[in-house]
Amino acid sequence: MDSDISGGLYRDLTDYARSTPHWVHDAAELWTEAGLLLFGALFALAWWRARGLEAGRMALALLAPLATATGYACSESLKSLVDEERPCRAVAGAAVSLVPCPPTGDWSFPSNHSAIAGAAAAALVVVRPRIAWLTVPMALLMAFSRVFVGVHYPHDVAAGLLLGGIVAVVSVRVLTRPATSLVATVRTSRSPLAQWFAGPGPAGETGPGAGFPAADAGVKYTDPDAAVYSDPDPLAGRPERIRRVRR
Repeated sequence: MDSDISGGLYRDLTDYARSTPHWVHDAAELWTEAGLLLFGALFALAWWRARGLEAGRMALALLAPLATATGYACSESLKSLVDEERPCRAVAGAAVSLVPCPPTGDWSFPSNHSAIAGAAAAALVVVRPRIAWLTVPMALLMAFSRVFVGVHYPHDVAAGLLLGGIVAVVSVRVLTRPATSLVATVRTSRSPLAQWFAGPGPAGETGPGAGFPAADAGVKYTDPDAAVYSDPDPLAGRPERIRRVRR
């Protein structure tokens, strides 16, 4: 997969990387690993915040790291099928990579770091859309750093970001409903540890069906003789619509 375009971009970027100060080398090398830790911290923060929210919100927070792990597993499986040599070993005339070139057998396509970053960023955006301003640049910077330090082609990181993001979003969408039901059930458990982990939820949320996204999720129902009640959709993130219940 060493196309002329991708190989040329790799050569140009690694030549430029070698011309930058040493502190830039250190920062790029650090970010390729530290970014993963920061995503982990964001997962923990999302979980902690969701402890006081509806079961659907907690389900999304718990699914985010699971979806990220699924994205990584898909990337690793594809990597073993493609068997693409690392550019730091295959591209003639390129500058020496800033970090040791991975051994033969540790294949290049796609980039696992980029797949994890793309999956984590996408999953966290599903949990809390407003955090996209942080997670998307983090993922892009992590992917860029893998080419900058010399261990991946540009197409490796692009494919990793795309694969991870798609797998994460699909995983969360498919599993949200059963996960919401499970969280609501755990919150009624007699185990103090289980209750602490799942959190108390909002005031008034009780029973295994609490917080469950129904078919008309996101719709607020009204009846002239009854109080207004709502059915929140954890995936919507949009203003609720109003309609009347048919008698």
